[in-house]
Amino acid sequence: MADKKPTKKKSDDKGEDFKYIVRIVNTDIDGEKQAITALSSIKGVGNRIAEIAIKEIGYSPNKQIGHISDEEQAKLVTILEELSDTLPEWMLNRQKDWESGDDLHLLSTELEMTHKDDINRMRMIRCYRGIRHENGHKVRGQRTRSNGRSGLTLGVSKRRAN
Repeated sequence: MADKKPTKKKSDDKGEDFKYIVRIVNTDIDGEKQAITALSSIKGVGNRIAEIAIKEIGYSPNKQIGHISDEEQAKLVTILEELSDTLPEWMLNRQKDWESGDDLHLLSTELEMTHKDDINRMRMIRCYRGIRHENGHKVRGQRTRSNGRSGLTLGVSKRRAN
């Protein structure tokens, strides 16, 4: 009989309080990632903002996010929700909001929903960008002659030689 190889089990050397999945701002984050990398997996949070938030709660940036305590996690959530007040205006991702006129910083599903709403609003008012979105063309002035083609034909068709 062939010897069976022992299956590898996850070692519990991380401790009892280690969380393999951390939920922050409606996003599930892998607990084995480093803190800055893990926070930057949230939509609307990049490396700079993750670094600022981690330093503010006093958590080590190279430590795994799964070791975060409940109090630190609550502080982190409040910091991320109040980014509009703490960050400079040029660092926010929603400056001069169309509806309210305020400078906002949106995260996760809010960011996705407002983006879709903006595109739908452009489609409704039939502006140039809305029509380009609707037809699936390039929106920001890129050339379309040789790039962004779709369909079966890939190259240039040559005339048949007689």
